[in-house]
Amino acid sequence: MAALPLNDDYPVRRAPVVAYTLIAVNVLVYLLSPQAATAVWYPVDMVGRFCAVQDYFMRWGAVPAEILGQVDRVPHAVPECGAVDGKSVWFSVLSSMFVHAGAMHLLGNMVYLFVFGPVVEDRIGRVRFLLLYAVTGVAAAYGFSLVEPGGEMPMVGASGAISGVLGAYLVVQFRSRVTTLVFVVIPMRLPGWALVGSYFVLQYLLYVTTSNSPGAGSGVAYAAHVYGFIAGVIAGLVVYRLRWRSGTRLSDVY
Repeated sequence: MAALPLNDDYPVRRAPVVAYTLIAVNVLVYLLSPQAATAVWYPVDMVGRFCAVQDYFMRWGAVPAEILGQVDRVPHAVPECGAVDGKSVWFSVLSSMFVHAGAMHLLGNMVYLFVFGPVVEDRIGRVRFLLLYAVTGVAAAYGFSLVEPGGEMPMVGASGAISGVLGAYLVVQFRSRVTTLVFVVIPMRLPGWALVGSYFVLQYLLYVTTSNSPGAGSGVAYAAHVYGFIAGVIAGLVVYRLRWRSGTRLSDVY
């Protein structure tokens, strides 16, 4: 992570209940997952734990081939772990937003949600922020699935939805300045539009590079980040257009 945001200087006017609740839910889901040491009810032996993790990701992760209906159910990559029964494919698109591959994956996503989420929530209102988070997360999952229509690896993580939050931030509050650790060591105050814009450019370049280089992928769904961000920009523009028409601040109403 070349830049780590720490704080946005926009003074929010009320507690960001939705953003903080989403963070709490993401953390709780991880602590209850089989890859967390806190989940002591899962098998303790190496093989049992490995299969529990695989089942967890396949059951709650968004699998492109399943989402697009190309297969009824993708089997485990490891046959010894058995099959995933009773999976709801449509629900997995939503549940995948709260499933993370590890503690660092979770931490990186939650830092961005903690810094930018409260600002966007304050600007557009709580209800619209929750809808934006869900809709852009779904858009990211389907966007990634269209890019990888036969993909059988589950996509997990809040990155698509958080990219949507960043896209909306670019529209609704790009004038802020964000305290950022550049190269994770150098503190700087950067314009919000520059930080968020550079995030999108980097994700797009990584998406183009990995999609054009077979075998060069890192396991990161860069396409989901790109499509989530674009969906967030569109959603931000729609919300602001409604505000312009009504002549009121949506955040004062909801």
